[in-house]
Order: sequence, then structure tokens, then C-alpha cells
Amino acid sequence: MTVRVSAPSRQTTSIRGDPISTETRINDRIRVPEVRLVGPNGEQVGIVRIEDALRLAQEAELDLVEVAAQARPPVCKLMDYGKFKYESAQKARESRRNQQLTTIKEQKLRPKIDTHDYETKKRNVVRFLEGGNKVKVTIMFRGREQSRPELGFRLLQRLAEDVAELGTVEAAPKQDGRNMTMVIAPNKKGPTRKAAAPADAG
Repeated sequence: MTVRVSAPSRQTTSIRGDPISTETRINDRIRVPEVRLVGPNGEQVGIVRIEDALRLAQEAELDLVEVAAQARPPVCKLMDYGKFKYESAQKARESRRNQQLTTIKEQKLRPKIDTHDYETKKRNVVRFLEGGNKVKVTIMFRGREQSRPELGFRLLQRLAEDVAELGTVEAAPKQDGRNMTMVIAPNKKGPTRKAAAPADAG
């Protein structure tokens, strides 16, 4: 059996010629005397010598993949590693798409914001919601403004009502240090609701 030494960032090739990542040890990169072998359908083969496990992989035109390196002996499974990597990549892409669908944008306001600035900020929130994004609205208090949280709550409530056709309050206004935050999610189907009272008001 030929032993190849590979740097962590390099790739090797499976028995069937598929490029594979070196993050998971497979085939001749598994350098232990024996392994606990699992068949391609999940059946327990038992503890076998590494030479025998590699031979079984070659005969089945599959790869010997280490799935539990910390076990003693390590657990290895016979599988089509190229197909496994492809399916894993597909799941990762699907996960990224889901994350993009729930991107949270942030819009910051001051409690004593003027009308023109408010309209600009509101248009930003509308644009975010129309794009399918959640919006975290943050009211930033300074100095003595911190003693008047009701200013921030009223502003958040006003904003929630102004964009009610596009978004629903998902996280009610909540005081967080010098800030007060609220999360608005883009509407699906169903009625909207107004901002609830601050979580720690009173």
C-alpha cells in the first residue's frame, strides 16, 4: 500500500478519481492498524484490519471514510465520498439561501428626530421590508434623553404603524442600555399588529 503525505491545505483523490477535501481522512490517509467498519447501508461490519477495510472499499468501488476519528478504534464507513461531498455542498448552499432570506438590516434613529429625517429613515425601513429583510430599529438615547424612554417607545410605535402594510413587529420595543430596539419582519399572510409595550417598561 502506498502512503501519501499531504499538507492540510492540499487535496487528494478518491479511489474512483473524485477530488476530495483533506479535512476528513479517507482511504490511504487513514493510518491506523484497525478500524471499526460500517457498511454502505449503515450495517455494522465490526473491527477489521485497515488493509482489509481498504480492500473492501476497492472491491465495492467506494471510499473508506473516517467518520469518528476520536473513537478507539476509529469508526470508518464505506461510502461514495464524491456523492457525499456533493450532497453536503448542496445542503450548505440551501442553508446560505435561507440565511439570506432572513437578513436583518438595521436603522438607527434619535428620539427627537425631525420630520424630514424621520421620513428618510422610514423610506429605508420600507425598502428593507420590500426586499424581504427583517429590520432592527434602534433608538439611540444621549444624556438626559435616557430618562425619557417613552419618547423612544412612541417613535417606534409610530414607525410600526406607518409600515404596518409591509411589516409586523416581531420583537417588541426593548430597552438595551442607552438604546431601545424593535424588530420588524416583512409581512407574510395574515393581519398585522401594533407595537406592544416595552418589555421592561414601568
